Amino acid sequence: MSDGRTSDPGAALGDYDALFHGFAACRIERDVVVVQGPDATTYLQGQASQDVAALAIGGSAQTLLLEPDGKVDVLCRITRTGEHAYVLDTDPGFGPVLSARLGRFKLRAKFEVSARSFDCVALRGADVPDPSALRRLGGWTLEQKDPGLPEGPLVLTVDDGAWRGADVLGPSPLALPAGARDVAPEVFEAARVEVGIPRMGAEITEKSIPAEAHLVDTAVSFTKGCYTGQELVARLDARGSKVARRLCGLVLADERPLGSLVGAELRSDEGKVVGSVTSAALSPVHGTVAQCYLHRSMAVPVTVMVEPTDGSDAVRARASDFPLF
Repeated sequence: MSDGRTSDPGAALGDYDALFHGFAACRIERDVVVVQGPDATTYLQGQASQDVAALAIGGSAQTLLLEPDGKVDVLCRITRTGEHAYVLDTDPGFGPVLSARLGRFKLRAKFEVSARSFDCVALRGADVPDPSALRRLGGWTLEQKDPGLPEGPLVLTVDDGAWRGADVLGPSPLALPAGARDVAPEVFEAARVEVGIPRMGAEITEKSIPAEAHLVDTAVSFTKGCYTGQELVARLDARGSKVARRLCGLVLADERPLGSLVGAELRSDEGKVVGSVTSAALSPVHGTVAQCYLHRSMAVPVTVMVEPTDGSDAVRARASDFPLF
């Protein structure tokens, strides 16, 4: 629904519980590109922040493609499917950005970049089976062999600390595995916000630097060779990753329309603007929750005032580190 609410509070609570403590499934959108060719590994190693050459076949990792000044072009996941073949997936709407960025410095390198129209089934919860068991439960097969998926759909382990499971990527249609609870997208989004997973176009824009969104630990290798944008990342790391703002979470004291919260300013008790909201959702357990950027002068946990963009009354909120529970 457009306001982020589910029509059945009981069902929403069941969905939420399954996402963390059971076996939940949600169809989510991901843009996918395949990179393959004799120079694919060498080229990606010089562009991605992650150590691509060290990935085993079947291995995956979060990575960044950066501008030369260290600003983020794309956050994506890279999966090695062959000696010189890779599948990269990113948030919806950013596949073209990813493809364009991969081709920008290609010159005479021998590799091809091609988009794929893939489904993604996100599986979360403490009871999600291991990948081999998931393949048996899902019964996934391919009608046509795809060079990016030599063994059928990819079953990729996900571990975001407080949120674990797997993502299944492959050609449409992908069935939900037997035994999984089909959860509402609104509840899945609320869990994403609470856990602190940043999203392209919301928490991550062309103005973002990796350290602000806590991406360095998960998406950057400090043992590989040089890559585009490395200088800023390395310089900030050497200085303790001290940046002007940090991605934090919010729990609002009262509900407001979700659309009025994205872009809302945050003010300190003294009335000074100290941040802004990037995403908002309605949690079945914690009420209205959000992600925001907060100035480094505000040590969390701290109380701030959120000023909705529709001109309605400001609402008090508690800012803290992730996860918001």
